[in-house]
This record gives sequence, C-alpha cells and structure tokens, in this order.
Amino acid sequence: MARRAQPLWDLPTRIFHWTIVCCVSLAWWSAEAENYDLHQWLGYTVIVLVISRFIWGILGSRHSRFTDFLVGPGKLWAYLRGRGSASVGHNPLGGWSVLALLLLLLTQAGSGLFNTDEILFSGPLSAWADTSFREAMGEVHEVAFNVLLGFIGLHVLAVFYYQLRLKQPLLQAMIKGSAPNREGQLAPAPWWQALAILIVVALCLWWGLQQVPQAAAVIW
Repeated sequence: MARRAQPLWDLPTRIFHWTIVCCVSLAWWSAEAENYDLHQWLGYTVIVLVISRFIWGILGSRHSRFTDFLVGPGKLWAYLRGRGSASVGHNPLGGWSVLALLLLLLTQAGSGLFNTDEILFSGPLSAWADTSFREAMGEVHEVAFNVLLGFIGLHVLAVFYYQLRLKQPLLQAMIKGSAPNREGQLAPAPWWQALAILIVVALCLWWGLQQVPQAAAVIW
C-alpha cells in the first residue's frame, strides 16, 4: 500500500504566509492613504501573527520548526558551495532569510507602538517614552520598512528563480501544502493548536494594551 503523501507546509504556515503578504501590502497602502485606523489594526495583526509564528516554529509541525531549516555557519557555507540542503523545506540560506523577515516584521510593527506626530496619531506606548526614544522609534520604523521591502524583493526574485529556472514548485507547495518532490516527511501538527496559540497571543496583546492609561490612535 502506497504511503500517503504528507504536506510539506501545514495549513497554519500557509495561512500565515499569505496573510502576512496581504497585511504588508495593505499596511503600505494605508500609510500612504493616511488611513491610520486600518494601519493600526494591521499592525496589531502583524504582531500577533509573527509572535504566533515564532511559537509555532518551536511547537508546530516538523517542517515549520526552526530546527528543521536553521543551520550553523558550517552547513550554511557548505550549501553556498553547492553541497545541497538536508531539509526538504527551506534551504539553509532561505531558512535564515525567513528568520530575518520575521524579525524585521516584528521590529517594524513593534516600533509603531511608540510612533506619534503629537497631532493626528499617537502610538499606545508613546506616552511611556521620552521624546528622544519616540524619535528613535520613528527612525527605526522607517528604516525597518525600507529594509523589509528590500528583503521582500530578494525573496520574490529567489522564488521566481527556483520556480522558473530550477523548476522547483515552491509556489504550488505554499498554496496546496505539497507538490511533486516537495512533500513532508511527517504528518503535520493539528491546525487547532496553531489557532489556540494565535488566540492566546491576541488576548495577551489586547490585555497588555488595556493597561495603557489613555486611549490613542496608533500609527504603525
């Protein structure tokens, strides 16, 4: 009896990936359109998603765990020299790129908590910081977004290179979960565990922001 193919990317990982794509695109648009209410909620969503993804990277399905695709300098150097990848998921370079993108997303959204122009918008934590720190966070917010755009551009180019040049079905696997030669080795963790993590993280963020003494509009 043939072994049933397992998904390379579980449902929570795929939903996270495409939701982040939508959030970053809408966050860019909402900032340009000065729609700060939408920008605020998109920022909250990014924080919840990224923190949940970090937890899922520890407790989730095998190929979504950081231990599956993060390697040390020696293996990374060996991969760059053409020795291949031990993981069927992200290659060593792609794995560290994923971590960098997650950290940039968290930095971008987190710095927005302190952002303010003292007229139209104020981050929920802006009153807890002095002027110099708020200004520094404003700079971080701007620089992190530009660096994030650069990483996203490199990510898209790499995906198209592997998809079109090397004929590896990366997009199909991220949409359907698996594709020819892109299948998982173990059954994925139950999707409801990821949902439970997401709910707990969202409630923690909500509770934390409720401790802020004043209500304020937020710019991310």
